[in-house]
Amino acid sequence: MPKHRQGLFESTAFGKFGAIGFYFLLALGLFYAASSMNYSWKWNSVPKYFAYEKVEAVSAGFDGVIKIEDGQIVLSNDEGDRKIYPVEDDYVLVVDNGDDIYEGDAMLEMTHWVPGPLINGLVITLKISGLGGIIAFLFAGLLAFMRISKFPILQYIASSYITVIRGTPLLVQIFIFYFIIATIFDIPRFYAGAMSLGLFYAAYIAEVLRGAIQSIDKGQYEAAKSLGMNYTQTMGSIIMPQALKRALPTLVGEIIALVKDSSLVSVISITDLTKVGREIVANTFSPFETWLIVAAMYFAITSILSFIGHRWEKKMKLKGGMS
Repeated sequence: MPKHRQGLFESTAFGKFGAIGFYFLLALGLFYAASSMNYSWKWNSVPKYFAYEKVEAVSAGFDGVIKIEDGQIVLSNDEGDRKIYPVEDDYVLVVDNGDDIYEGDAMLEMTHWVPGPLINGLVITLKISGLGGIIAFLFAGLLAFMRISKFPILQYIASSYITVIRGTPLLVQIFIFYFIIATIFDIPRFYAGAMSLGLFYAAYIAEVLRGAIQSIDKGQYEAAKSLGMNYTQTMGSIIMPQALKRALPTLVGEIIALVKDSSLVSVISITDLTKVGREIVANTFSPFETWLIVAAMYFAITSILSFIGHRWEKKMKLKGGMS
């Protein structure tokens, strides 16, 4: 049978270059569309939102005359006021010996780099996503075992919770949790946002875990029982490693979705990436650059999580389990 000759459109190389060309033309078209709107691009202002040089100054406490001696600034006046300011290594003198100075004027200055609002927002996003993910997995494990429990009351409690949570929007749940539950128990807004995310995604992750556990062949339970293993040993050593292996791709997807949905906590004034983006747009009137950068930062986080998930999945396939 003759070998099928690969056409141009079936070529992998052509596909890659074609996709790159398509998105390049799309970006170019958006750029010119924005230019036709008389939009002024301000990419040069973007770096300072990642990091900037901050100037810290030591100011005079009162009006007086400067005298510099033995590595110290001596400030005094005719009224008998006198104060000594040590000159530390990181500071630079901005006054000379004998200068007249007024209260509040800078005598020493130090310049150093500090993280900008985008970096601070990224840190908050990572923190709230991490805490939300931990809450989600812990509560999801409990819900999953309640769902497969032999006690109907536990099954009904878990299934009712999952049904309600999955049937209502996350944004509404954030508002309910923050304005009602967090107010009653005096929970700070950061933890209220993290708990809202965690409790929401716990419902989805619980169903993933339940399905993975119940997909394991019943014969493995019987084999473990014949070896004298109790329920806890069976689940910990035999069932859960296989279930987690099967559920891993979906679990990674849920965590990625949690990170993206963490942007909703900005509605309760948590200064995450999304809220920082809104503040920058309000101050600079540069929505295109700001939201493209914010989107790229979210994409970087989710890409790293996806990469870690794929590597872990390959490792588990080679070893045959979680260990």
